[in-house]
Amino acid sequence: MTLTHLRPYTLFFFLSLFLSACALIRQIPGLPTPVPSHAAGPGNPTAAPPFTPTPSPAPPTALATVVASPTDTRPPPPTATEPPDQPTAGARPPDPNAYALRKIVSGLDEPVDLKHAGDGSGRLFVIEQPGRIRIVENGELLPDPFLDIEPLVNSRGNEQGLLGLAFHPDYAANGLFFVNYTDVNGDTVVARYAVSADDPSRADPASAKIILQVDQPFPNHNGGDLVFGPDGYLYIGLGDGGSGGDPQGNGQNLNALLGKMLRIDVNHGDPYAIPPDNPFAGRAGARPEIWAYGLRNPWRYSFDRATGDLYIADVGQNAYEEVDFQPADSRGGENYGWNKYEGFHAYDGGATDGLTMPVAEYAHAVGGCSVTGGYVYRGPSLPALNGVYLYSDYCSGQVWALYRTASGWENVALLNAFFLISSFGEDEVGELYLLDHGGGAVYQLVAAP
Repeated sequence: MTLTHLRPYTLFFFLSLFLSACALIRQIPGLPTPVPSHAAGPGNPTAAPPFTPTPSPAPPTALATVVASPTDTRPPPPTATEPPDQPTAGARPPDPNAYALRKIVSGLDEPVDLKHAGDGSGRLFVIEQPGRIRIVENGELLPDPFLDIEPLVNSRGNEQGLLGLAFHPDYAANGLFFVNYTDVNGDTVVARYAVSADDPSRADPASAKIILQVDQPFPNHNGGDLVFGPDGYLYIGLGDGGSGGDPQGNGQNLNALLGKMLRIDVNHGDPYAIPPDNPFAGRAGARPEIWAYGLRNPWRYSFDRATGDLYIADVGQNAYEEVDFQPADSRGGENYGWNKYEGFHAYDGGATDGLTMPVAEYAHAVGGCSVTGGYVYRGPSLPALNGVYLYSDYCSGQVWALYRTASGWENVALLNAFFLISSFGEDEVGELYLLDHGGGAVYQLVAAP
């Protein structure tokens, strides 16, 4: 059974970093998480360790009734064409000495995600894994939760709990948001809530409506992220169902929701509708919700707010972590290879024909354990990072910068946070944040002093 994002403890760190034992650790449920004991301090990141992900060449260009979505009259998503100021061939790579982390707030209980509401308030909403959403406003952590559903949530397993949050694109007008959690039976629930009518800092717990339920055969590989795409549809990442090696074959099974990226229309249907251009809509023997498949555990993924490109950090099995890429002009249907392949390497085996291979990978043998997906930086404060995708490893705290050039993809080891990075977050203007799972803190990526 694979541990993807684990509860923090202070033992066994050197097993993961110096004995290359991440693969063994990830097969033992409940083993304490490796934590850096030699850290210079999370507020004082240093230059990255020597290992660097391997870049790839540039990529080729029980449920309620589900109904078909009305014809989409919205404008098409942006193309994958890069803006002029995105790094290109010959651009200087990001300088690892130019960036630091600044603590914003602390006192959180196992933070696993951070989102903004897009309502102009500037507030940050932080998920606590046991089942609460907290608000950071004007640099202060508000004492009362925005939402507390801890009695509904099973967070006993390392990869269980309240895991994902997405605000409706029209949240400022309709007050709707969506959460992803494992319920008391350990199964995935995606539910919709509304903000209270008389308090913008409190959600209405009575407004809950379950949108999707998915049985989970094992307690790990639950995925958990929720993201609205540029097309206005809700994207739901689900892992392969857990255990190890995908024993049920869910990743390659188009008749199963597990091991997939789903795409649904929450503005129509009851509880949702199928977008008419979903790649498997109307296909016999395939679930119409599926947008992409062959994923092991897409813990965190995000859209580039400037181009609409999708980056998926898919957690590996015993040896390799990977970053997958889908251009904005994709029509869906990509097969990212699990469990035939782990990264660029054969796992269960088979031809690579029809597979979409990663754009980057890194090996456990050099110190990693579990990839944490991030964002393409588009904020105003760090112009040298414009167009660069930032992601990390959970156990080591290593942060990388990944970007495209004319000849392929390039990686730069940017910094080491020296804490357990459970997630990245993005605010309304595009500045980036990192979550310290064990220390219960939020840090902002800033220019080095």
